[in-house]
Amino acid sequence: MTLNIRIVEGGAPYEQVRAQISEQARSGALPVGYRLPTVRGLAEELGLAANTVAKAYRALETDGVIETRGRNGTFVAAAGSAAEKEAATAAAGYAERARRLGLGEAEALAAVRDALRAAYGD
Repeated sequence: MTLNIRIVEGGAPYEQVRAQISEQARSGALPVGYRLPTVRGLAEELGLAANTVAKAYRALETDGVIETRGRNGTFVAAAGSAAEKEAATAAAGYAERARRLGLGEAEALAAVRDALRAAYGD
């Protein structure tokens, strides 16, 4: 599979790169786990400055569309919004902390229910 990005007149190049990668990831044209080209590689391929592609990649990572794995590269992230991923991370952290505190599952769930009622006013 190859990444197909076309830069056209009229829009900021970084936004075009961001939007096209985001759409291709959302549609499944770029499957989860697909390794994206390096910033420099994509910049050369598109005839753009490396900073332009880097800005698009940063925005995509903030949106949860891609994830950077250090020297291993940049990959299409698992589906789901950034908010859902952040909530899942927070929940996992809470579950681990509750376990270390010696709470049972029922006690941990009760604490979550109380906190949700307080937050949402139920």
